[in-house]
Amino acid sequence: MQVDIDHLRQWIGREQVEAERLSRTLVRQFNATFDRQSGAEEGDIAPLLIHFCLTQPIAPTSELGDDGHPARGGFLPPVPLPRRMWAGGAFSFQDDIRVGEIVERRSTIRDVVLKEGRTGVLCFVTVEHEIRSGGRDVLTERQDIVYRDATAPGDTAGRMPERASEGTHRTVIRPTAPLLFRYSAMTFNGHRIHYDKAYVTEVEGYPGLIVHGPLQATLLAQMAADIRGARPTAFRFRSLSPLFDNADFSLNASEDWDGLKVWTARAGGPVAMEARAEW
Repeated sequence: MQVDIDHLRQWIGREQVEAERLSRTLVRQFNATFDRQSGAEEGDIAPLLIHFCLTQPIAPTSELGDDGHPARGGFLPPVPLPRRMWAGGAFSFQDDIRVGEIVERRSTIRDVVLKEGRTGVLCFVTVEHEIRSGGRDVLTERQDIVYRDATAPGDTAGRMPERASEGTHRTVIRPTAPLLFRYSAMTFNGHRIHYDKAYVTEVEGYPGLIVHGPLQATLLAQMAADIRGARPTAFRFRSLSPLFDNADFSLNASEDWDGLKVWTARAGGPVAMEARAEW
């Protein structure tokens, strides 16, 4: 498929600003989804990475594509490649979001790059999000989105991925359909790969529902904060392979110089997402 990269790079520099109040109800729903507890009263510190559930794009149902994503174009460039995935990202934390505050997200397209991968052409779009809460700068996020052709999922061109090791800290997660559905609902994410088993297996050819990248990042960030007893000041992650709802997966952590190395993996499988937290 031909990709007009010069046309797509015209989106670099485009901005979008959205704002939303963080409600007590969303905090309760977030904690229920992750089986966690935290203060949910006005002024309490909000759960880590709950901003993924705020100021998300809202498109009419009639304007969704076949995969459940909003139709291409608008703020994000109209990349013609059919498969869209969250490749990774990074956070720099300056302060905490608090319950009841107005959270504002200013998003900017920073780069659009075309690359050749093992399975064909890949288009990477880098978006920067500046998050303010109650008028304060609270975090900066870099989001890496990758678009690819509809090649066979998991095609590694003969390369066998290395089996993931176990961390010194380890927790097993069962990726149930209700967990994935609840997270999709909270983030208003209509991508059918996370809740429509017939679509993800029969159309996209995966063996099961796909565990969201942001959900994995949230679990890993929560684990890191629990181990150290404080939220990190920096957290970066990247997706290496998918996780599905047909097998449990583990959260792992090990000391890494002045921070923590954290990763997800299913039993006997490769690293799915790797990340590093710093304080």
